[in-house]
Amino acid sequence: MLTRKTALRSKTQLKAKSPIKALSPLKTASPGKKTLKAKPTRTTKIRASAKGEPCLVRVPGVCNGNSATVVLAHLNGAGVGHKHQDHKAAYACSECHSWLDGGYVQQGYSRDTRDLWHLEGVIRTQDRLIEKGFIQITGAAA
Repeated sequence: MLTRKTALRSKTQLKAKSPIKALSPLKTASPGKKTLKAKPTRTTKIRASAKGEPCLVRVPGVCNGNSATVVLAHLNGAGVGHKHQDHKAAYACSECHSWLDGGYVQQGYSRDTRDLWHLEGVIRTQDRLIEKGFIQITGAAA
């Protein structure tokens, strides 16, 4: 085995590498502002229409039936930080909405079961939105 009697020495100092460059410009606060503010949630007529409506998701053993807590529960899958359009949502009470947002896991249900109950609620909500005039169907046979 070969051994070295003296340590290797570099003839030149190691130079610090340049900082990592971002592929896209980073968002920064405007001058004089300390932080960026999130865009406010836009309340649409369909979202507002959920107030006082009955829960249409109706998860057995979960639904509290309290129309005072009903909100519009959007389907998942629109991407991180995004929601589907309002016609792809269901009127859900606070308990059903919480269950849809992850409570199904604690009760041992699969995501497929959660999606099925949510989609059934979306269909019932779409029927209700048609009755209320928020969705209009044109060009279909009567």
